[in-house]
Amino acid sequence: MNHGLKISQKGALDLVSLGALVHRLDPGVIPFRKATQCAIHVSGGEFNVAANLSDCFRLKTAIVSAMVDYPIGDLIAERVRAMGVQPFYKRFAHNGVTGPNMATVYSDRGQGVRAPVVFYNRCNEAAAQLKPGDFDWKEIFAGGARWFHSGGIFAALSETTAELIIEAMKAAKAAGAVTSFDLNFREKLWKISGGEKRAVSVIRRIVENVDVLVGNEEDLQKGLGIAGQDVTAKSKLDPTAFFGMIDKVVKQQPKVKVVATTLREVHSTNRHSWSAVAWINGKTHVAPTCELDVIDRIGGGDGFASGFIYALLAGETPEEAVKLGWAHGALLTTFPGDTTMATVEQVRAFAKGGSARVQR
Repeated sequence: MNHGLKISQKGALDLVSLGALVHRLDPGVIPFRKATQCAIHVSGGEFNVAANLSDCFRLKTAIVSAMVDYPIGDLIAERVRAMGVQPFYKRFAHNGVTGPNMATVYSDRGQGVRAPVVFYNRCNEAAAQLKPGDFDWKEIFAGGARWFHSGGIFAALSETTAELIIEAMKAAKAAGAVTSFDLNFREKLWKISGGEKRAVSVIRRIVENVDVLVGNEEDLQKGLGIAGQDVTAKSKLDPTAFFGMIDKVVKQQPKVKVVATTLREVHSTNRHSWSAVAWINGKTHVAPTCELDVIDRIGGGDGFASGFIYALLAGETPEEAVKLGWAHGALLTTFPGDTTMATVEQVRAFAKGGSARVQR
């Protein structure tokens, strides 16, 4: 298809992701200060993409990550297996007191005019200790991998995780995989690992090895240090500012062939207007806009990325790729948790204009 990417038609793995596995505690609509119980969701920006592609889109995927041998690690590993994702772990022993730990994300869902609140406990996180040399990339890519994915959250965890991403990207390119990177700029994480100046320096080095970049206007500005255009967007759904930055992105990072992101106008915690856009090999594409009744917004962006990647792997047109990513991201907000509960048939039906009429 006319996307400028050289996607292998065969491989033992359709996608390999590199990133931290975390567990998210979710008290629903109750704020944590008043919570009496929580649901536990297994997550991680990079894992979410691999899990969605496996469970919804029926592709062969893998996650490269840290795993701690204690009950929380067992819980997370069980969910990785349940989503059909092949693990490649560096294992850590837990000392019974201080770790190393599998990170905890705390996130209530908010309600109406009350926004969701997200905070972390990433103290002594095992994934932050991962470094170049920890994984045998020749072994991981031995049977062939069509796509490799990582993201800015993992890059922000430590100096060594960023270097590990670069090592992995180079190995993936050598193995013939398309590479993608979700900028996922998280100010709280970068603040404790060198700030925005270090973030720009690190992310630019990573993106030198990237074919497909996922990130909104703010991600591009803060992650790549690219000044925004002098454009006043009419709304968060107006792609003008995003497309206005693409020339600068490509000039700085000439190897990037695709840049894509979601567009979201938040009317209340539970009511969003939702769209998506992409610049693909010199052409721009915009998805429809729909109104979402949101149950849980966490993971919607990863839902878009996984649907978008699936479509490109499946040989769909660029226009259809944007629509399938948009459709899957929209559906993902209707489920609790960070990973998908949709089927590929539901995604394709919604992308074609399907309705919420009861299915009998």
